[in-house]
Amino acid sequence: MDIWYGIDDIPAQLGPTAVTIGVFDGLHRGHQQLVEATVAQDALPVMVTFDPHPVSVFLPERAPLSVISFERRLQLAEEMGIKAVAVIDFTKDLVGLSARDYVSTLLVDKLHAQHVVVGSNFTFGAGASGTAEAMQDFGKEFGFGVDVIPLLDINGERICSTNIRKALERGDIKSANWALGRHFTVTGPVVRGAGRGGKELGFPTANQYFPDSLALPTDGVYAGWFIVDSPVHIDGDMRPGVAYAAAISVGTNPTFGDEERSVESFVLDRDADLYGYEATVQFVDHIRDMVKFTSVDELLEAMAADVAATREVLAEDAQSHGWSADEYFLLRGK
Repeated sequence: MDIWYGIDDIPAQLGPTAVTIGVFDGLHRGHQQLVEATVAQDALPVMVTFDPHPVSVFLPERAPLSVISFERRLQLAEEMGIKAVAVIDFTKDLVGLSARDYVSTLLVDKLHAQHVVVGSNFTFGAGASGTAEAMQDFGKEFGFGVDVIPLLDINGERICSTNIRKALERGDIKSANWALGRHFTVTGPVVRGAGRGGKELGFPTANQYFPDSLALPTDGVYAGWFIVDSPVHIDGDMRPGVAYAAAISVGTNPTFGDEERSVESFVLDRDADLYGYEATVQFVDHIRDMVKFTSVDELLEAMAADVAATREVLAEDAQSHGWSADEYFLLRGK
């Protein structure tokens, strides 16, 4: 997949394109409709997206947390069939252009758009003066087709990044996953934590820290899958690219007074040195809220119960995907 950073990076000799435009924060089931309509056209499918988020430029105090990282957005776009992504920086590109100049500059002169796909709430141009309906009028003027895709509502539930963030805030992973059409994930390097998980508690964890701009589930314990992305040999009994069952703690470890928020994954039935490797955590379901325990024994009892609950949740999730026990490494009877 080609990635063009700014409109001046778009190749001059570009054939006809089908273009979809948006922030695509989450690439949830609603966004997937736009991508599918774009890929279905008989032209090079191009996504125009924005980094940083436009709101963070004009109203930084109201900038929403990202449901997925920018890197994950690009990865998912490619998996969905997008062949090129134009990354627009509002501080450098298209600044102050009227809606008509926005269309003529970006879509006509640069991208040679044959077809454009936008959501029904799409706005563009200075002061957000352009609307989806205006895009249809410009399409007639400049000679490109336009699909306006309605916002996705299922059983009265609006599929949007805002509602996904709200679901994460209340720990409702199932609702977030349903809206995303896949597991909610985070990806980052495994770093050294306090070291007490393995030495003191017997539950060694892979610790990851993420920027405050990225949405995380509310503090608590979750069941999920842990995947090492780094394509290298791992010292231990884990392999890159395999989904391993994990009990995941999100929060600050109130029992020990830790202050920095982290994602800590206890990989079930495995023993490996994961420090320094890039890893992805896929959240499946909420197990319990974060609790401050009065003793280490009380904490250990709760952690054992967390592991047991995690096994049940992940066995069901694995079966729903048609995975065998050998495929998801959920050892029975432990």
